Amino acid sequence: MAKAVNTRSVEQEPVKGPVDKAMEVLEALVQPGGPHRLGDLARRTGLPKPTVHRHLRTMAEHGFAEPAEGGSYRAGPRLLGLAAAVLDDAAALELARPVLADLRRRTGHVALYAVRHASEAVYVEQSEPAREYRMSARPGHRSPLHACGVGLAMLSALPAEERAAFASLHASASEARTPHTITDPAALRALLAQAALSGYAVEDEYDEPDVRSVAAPVLDAQGHVVGAIGISGLTFTMDSDSVAVFGPMVRAAARTVSAGLGARTPALGAVGTSDRGERE
Repeated sequence: MAKAVNTRSVEQEPVKGPVDKAMEVLEALVQPGGPHRLGDLARRTGLPKPTVHRHLRTMAEHGFAEPAEGGSYRAGPRLLGLAAAVLDDAAALELARPVLADLRRRTGHVALYAVRHASEAVYVEQSEPAREYRMSARPGHRSPLHACGVGLAMLSALPAEERAAFASLHASASEARTPHTITDPAALRALLAQAALSGYAVEDEYDEPDVRSVAAPVLDAQGHVVGAIGISGLTFTMDSDSVAVFGPMVRAAARTVSAGLGARTPALGAVGTSDRGERE
């Protein structure tokens, strides 16, 4: 009798259950550009239209989705209320908001706060100056940790062995976002080591063409990284001289939030070999 064969690839790809599918539909629903048509949500999730429609009907019944014009859907009031309640209760975010506003005022660039989810940075708050050009990294936007400033900052705050393991696992295996995205593990390890030494990370068109960012990690009372604060701007407005000035400013801003969470950080304004030019 022939023996049944189970391949490793099948074993490593569990079948999606109803909850998994519902989460994918919900995630697609809250992406920018809404309200979203049923066909667009089906293409984004890879699920059949009837499956997507069934989940949307259930979400609408509970207030997590809301029908819009032309058979499209948008996030519902209950979902928006839950999100607002969670964000309002986040201690780090509450501390970060005035710091972001101050950074935006002092630098003239958009200031961002992000947290980590697995191998991605999720942007949850920003303070943006009034200007025609708008960054794509808005609240809810996600970027690979190794391709954005806030992600690099969060990685740099990890123990050296964890940084190295992440670089080996994700750098070469991830799709390059731009021609400048770092996909060499050794180069990523070196970049993270430099960021850990200076206290801030510099991202140079890794996530988006013509955009540069500077970011620093936020730590809690136990010294664990809980997020990152950064600024982002067009490369012609944020050159290397500007980065040398903005880096210590962003680092000091992140330390202010960390101190509010009980983290023990170096005294702000202390000038050392890597702090020349900083006068906070």
